[in-house]
Amino acid sequence: MKIGWIGPLSGANKTYGESAKRGVELALEEAGYKVGDLTVELIAGDDRSDSTEAVNLATKMMTQDRVAAIIGPVTSGSAIAVSAIAETYKVPMITATATAPKVTVNDDGKRKPFVFRACFIDPFQGQAAANFASRELGLKRAAVFYDKGNDYTIGLAEAFRETFEANGGEVVAWQSYSSEDTDFSAIMTNVAALKPDVLYLPDYYGRVSLIAKAAKDKGINVPMLGGDGWDSPDLDSATLAGGYVTAHYSEQDQREAVQQFATRFQERYGERPDSFAALGYDAAKLLLGAIERAGSTDGEALRAALQSTQDFPAVGGQLSFDEWGNPIKSAALLQVQADGSYKYITNVD
Repeated sequence: MKIGWIGPLSGANKTYGESAKRGVELALEEAGYKVGDLTVELIAGDDRSDSTEAVNLATKMMTQDRVAAIIGPVTSGSAIAVSAIAETYKVPMITATATAPKVTVNDDGKRKPFVFRACFIDPFQGQAAANFASRELGLKRAAVFYDKGNDYTIGLAEAFRETFEANGGEVVAWQSYSSEDTDFSAIMTNVAALKPDVLYLPDYYGRVSLIAKAAKDKGINVPMLGGDGWDSPDLDSATLAGGYVTAHYSEQDQREAVQQFATRFQERYGERPDSFAALGYDAAKLLLGAIERAGSTDGEALRAALQSTQDFPAVGGQLSFDEWGNPIKSAALLQVQADGSYKYITNVD
């Protein structure tokens, strides 16, 4: 039986893909690359976070390699694009880390029945961050930044704004930019004049590091919050120290599933696992469990088995799938430390 994996192993977001793939491989190694009498072969593809490349890889995997399922893609843009291919060929797809709502839902609001995810969705992250900013930190004036061409950042930004305003806060700056932008000096000059008391930066680590540095250079020394896209060893943690991030997992969680996974990952790869590794591991375990319950590699049988998942003891938190293929689970809220580590603050259900 062949299983596909798609994610970035090169390009700006490669650390996400590297971590997620290691999590998947660890789960398969623990299973001996077997499910019952079936031997599992993993076929991996590097999409470089490019949706066109992801679609090409998925099409090849489904039509030529004849994979039974796909784990991935890692980023939301690629996952949304590949979800259409999964529906066309009726091949189950479970993304470990793509959080945009449109991954599992069509533009007409209907469910994509063959598409699942192991992570929570963007609106939940945005809501959790806004509630923490207003209720726990007592902040009132937010500047919100988003990449106008990226579904991931738009989803988080919109959810944050809606919840923050509902809590009585004011969004004093609703600032867009493009994925090609690298100089945020002029933007920060304008934002500084509006005197925000919090910056919400829901983007990937490379862009967030540039924006945060520009903010500090303009004297904006206020709390900064973001989403799971911050989770990378390449984040400028010195600049973002003290900032808060909604995450899928904390190795400080004392649950047995977390501690066993963290220990095994450390032994296998010589480093501590991040959220992407944990979610890759969870996605693979969810798929392997569904294959075992289905007793078949038939697409419809696997889809039904995944959909029926209840109270799965995942590293990222015990989960069940809702009617949209999204897991019902909690989020961890962490604080960035100057040395690149994260301090666990609380969990948000």
